[in-house]
Amino acid sequence: MKEMRNILGWLGMAEEQSILQDAQKHVEEIYKTVHYFSDAVKAFLSQDFNAKAVAIENVGKSEHEADILRSKMIRELSEGVFLPPDREDLMHFVQTLDKIADWTNGAARLLGFIEQKMPENISRNISSATEIIVNSIVMLREAIHSLAKNDIKKALSCCEEVDKFEHEADDQKKVLIGEIIHAKLEPVSLLLCYQLAEYLEGVTDKIEDAADFVKVIAIKSK
Repeated sequence: MKEMRNILGWLGMAEEQSILQDAQKHVEEIYKTVHYFSDAVKAFLSQDFNAKAVAIENVGKSEHEADILRSKMIRELSEGVFLPPDREDLMHFVQTLDKIADWTNGAARLLGFIEQKMPENISRNISSATEIIVNSIVMLREAIHSLAKNDIKKALSCCEEVDKFEHEADDQKKVLIGEIIHAKLEPVSLLLCYQLAEYLEGVTDKIEDAADFVKVIAIKSK
């Protein structure tokens, strides 16, 4: 049987350990980005406009910090001694992680433009969609930390949970869009809420993409 390539098989090397440490820092910053967005949603639904503005600003700052970490990791990958396939895989992973922060920041910007108070059914569904995102990033964060500890079983289990949350997000998006379409919203609010529904589901998609890559690493590391 052909031996499977293990892209993290050299974890004792300083460069590889540095990349893993940076990946953990990266996901921690993305975790903060998502939680700031959750704060913004809560403030929006309670019509606390000052708290909403502060939380959205924090999302932007955190996304910028995540972008700095992404640039650092890409630079290390470009300059380090890596086999081409491994470099490409890890580059893709870093970029996939960063898209989570990008999409979360995009959702926060949309939220910033919505001023109309939402009907209860829409508010409830926006809150549910946001909770799914938070649960997803918690599981992705745990998966990456488990991988760094070489706890492959737990890493895979966390990734499976991310998959489940992504399916929930798909269903939640359909419900939310249905509520938005049938609500009596101002035209601008209708458009913004529809786009927000797309972005909320899009964030969970990006989290699932990152979790899929973690699964690939975990399986190759067995």
